[in-house]
Amino acid sequence: MKKLQIKIPLLLPEVPDEKDQCVAKLIERLKNKEGLEKVHIADETDNGVPQLCFHYDPELISIDRIQSLAEQTGAEITRKFGHKLIEVDGIRHTRHARNIERGLRGIAGIMEASVSASGMVRVEYDTAKTDEAEILKALRKDGLDMPDTQVSAERFLEQVKETEKGEDQKEGNKEHVHEEGEDHDHSHGGIFGKNTELIFSIICGALLGIGFGLTYIEAVPSWVSLSLYIGAYFFGGYFTAKEAIQTVAKGGFEIDFLMLVAAIGAAILGEWAEGALLLFLFSMGHALEHYAMNKARKSIAALAELAPKTALLKRNGKTEEVGIEELSIGDIIVVKPNSKISADGVVISGQSSVNQAPITGESVPVDKEPVDNPDKDWSQEDDIKDENRAFSGTINGNNTLEIKVIKVAKDSTLSRLVKLVNEAQTQKSPTQRLTDKFEKYFVPSVLVLVVLLNFAFLVIDESFSESFYRAMAVLVAASPCALAIATPSAVLSGVARAAKSGVLIKGGRPLEDLGVLTALAFDKTGTLTEGKPKLTEVVAVGDVKEDELLKIAVAVESLSDHPLAKAVVRDGKERLDGADVPDAKDLEAVLGKGIKATLGDDKVYIGNLDLFESLDDNKPEKETEEKVKSLESDGNTTMLIRQNDHYIGIIALMDTPRKEAKNTLEQLKKIGIKRMIMLTGDNQKVADAVAKEIGLTDAWGSLLPEEKVEAIKKLKKNESKVAMVGDGVNDAPAMANSTVGIAMGAAGSDVALETADIALMADKLETLPFAIALSRNAKSIIKQNLWISLGIVGILIPLTISGIATIGPAVLIHEGSTLVVVFNALRLLAYKK
Repeated sequence: MKKLQIKIPLLLPEVPDEKDQCVAKLIERLKNKEGLEKVHIADETDNGVPQLCFHYDPELISIDRIQSLAEQTGAEITRKFGHKLIEVDGIRHTRHARNIERGLRGIAGIMEASVSASGMVRVEYDTAKTDEAEILKALRKDGLDMPDTQVSAERFLEQVKETEKGEDQKEGNKEHVHEEGEDHDHSHGGIFGKNTELIFSIICGALLGIGFGLTYIEAVPSWVSLSLYIGAYFFGGYFTAKEAIQTVAKGGFEIDFLMLVAAIGAAILGEWAEGALLLFLFSMGHALEHYAMNKARKSIAALAELAPKTALLKRNGKTEEVGIEELSIGDIIVVKPNSKISADGVVISGQSSVNQAPITGESVPVDKEPVDNPDKDWSQEDDIKDENRAFSGTINGNNTLEIKVIKVAKDSTLSRLVKLVNEAQTQKSPTQRLTDKFEKYFVPSVLVLVVLLNFAFLVIDESFSESFYRAMAVLVAASPCALAIATPSAVLSGVARAAKSGVLIKGGRPLEDLGVLTALAFDKTGTLTEGKPKLTEVVAVGDVKEDELLKIAVAVESLSDHPLAKAVVRDGKERLDGADVPDAKDLEAVLGKGIKATLGDDKVYIGNLDLFESLDDNKPEKETEEKVKSLESDGNTTMLIRQNDHYIGIIALMDTPRKEAKNTLEQLKKIGIKRMIMLTGDNQKVADAVAKEIGLTDAWGSLLPEEKVEAIKKLKKNESKVAMVGDGVNDAPAMANSTVGIAMGAAGSDVALETADIALMADKLETLPFAIALSRNAKSIIKQNLWISLGIVGILIPLTISGIATIGPAVLIHEGSTLVVVFNALRLLAYKK
């Protein structure tokens, strides 16, 4: 039995990740094919890209056949199943979002639908049964508008105004024209534009106030007040009734329905003023909730506004202004001082400091300089230095830059960041799933209780109208409005606040999980350390001076292209401060042991102890050997240097810890992270040395990628919640197996951006404590919101059953709790580091 691995995006290009339903369908269809023993998602990734692993019998099936079968089946699934993320205007609140979600799931062919109150809709559908046009039609029927550009929503409002003036709508905007008989939703046109619900609510309150005031004037007949109350019912109950009817038509009972029943009940009893008060406060609560959710949504939408719409393209020595969508890879754009950079690219001319805060959250501008080779195709390079790389949406400093485009507009880091944040809004957190489940059983239970309370007059001495009134008051008291908004408002605010500081949190689950972590596992290279070796020690032996030793080492190592040799040359030249270095020749490499070369009339050998063991009988002195071993025990990689027959010195290199690592780990300890473990492929001595220097609790060395996965599984058994922090490339399998995968430097790595649950956009370890502290704050706000919402319901139900609280106070407290919960969640937007 043999194995073959194929990247999932090659087979399913539209699929966002390996957790998608389409991957399961692909595996299901392939596993019964002759010659294929087993098909599964591979533990290891190819540079972070998830893969499918095929176990096959080479006597029954060839690799070519597997490849074509997989591609064919993948193409069939891609044709058969669509994935769509749609931005809509007009969702008023969380209950409205759930209503739309329920409606979408009822459409034949839709396999999965998720709708966020902030206006993002994510659907997976069977293309044989439905299509995108059908989905958009259903959304429009629900009174939603789909802005296809940044300005289309405004354009649509203008159209509505024109229509109201009796003018014809323009031909070019047919996609926004409502079908005959469709309701025209307030939020993208209504009679008063986007604020219709708020204005209706104010009219309702005014009519109620005037009607109530007139009851005290004896000269005014009672029917005048009644007429005003009926008017208040219309304006206060318009959207509530509309929503309730839509919900019941889809086979569900929502809070709007309960409120409507209570208002009708009050009218039947002749308590028109109380019914109007109920509808006024309920509609006012909805309108303010819509306003608050919009505030959080705008915070996320502001990300998309970061990118300029045009760029100055340099062509044939001239510059012209073009739309960013016209830019191609390899184009040169000119960025003037204090203006926004229009595309992802590399600096090829000019030096300036760039404010990267909009993308990476870094508070200090980053100095930029040109790349060494401007003509190279940098779009294929993964490892571009921060000082050479420019991101779309960042702000240039005081000098002009010329930038070579390496990504088209739709693939820019900013575009993908916006897409991922929008997707994150549609992911429900564990608490939200729990409250959704609770409401599913709670609302019918309330209806049963209300029906029973209507017959209380049979048991206790009171009239039917008193029993009915009490039942209506209980109905109002038991409506879990605040509960519905408690979690989504906090998650949305938390995700928006994190994005502002360069931390991408992909939804409610990682946001909640991050706050309850007890252990963090770190990759070493590039995460806790700089990721490149540095010259740490130069030890001269005998009469040779340190500078002389360095010149010999730099001369010989400059002939080699080994990473360690490059580090010796780079740091050695820096230490020599421009001093002349002689030329060496005749380089010979001894694999895994070192090198030898000729320098003038001398033979120079540079390598580890093994090189000199096998070279001849001229061994280094015991003292020199001990010094080498002592440096190695501190985590250094050492090189012994011999000139002809004399040992003249030792140079040591090490991948040094990041400057901020020690301080960051101390902060993490202070905020309660009990265990911090380093997982590395380096030997245990190196691991221990780094751990000791920066203050880790554990260091596990000599680990292969699959052993890192085992280490994470072992940690999860002991520490329930474990995060893996890495660069998202070779750490992807370990990240996938941890509670939360955290990638650093995601702005420079597409793979890291896709694979992690949480991406730290800047290559800065110090943003980690902020992300954890924000998550804890979000978690605590979610808990506060749940206690407030459930607590109010728990207090109001017995008070209304016993008759202590009537409909008026019940509504006041009920709607007040909803607003408290929403504005409590909005506090997250102002969270300080």
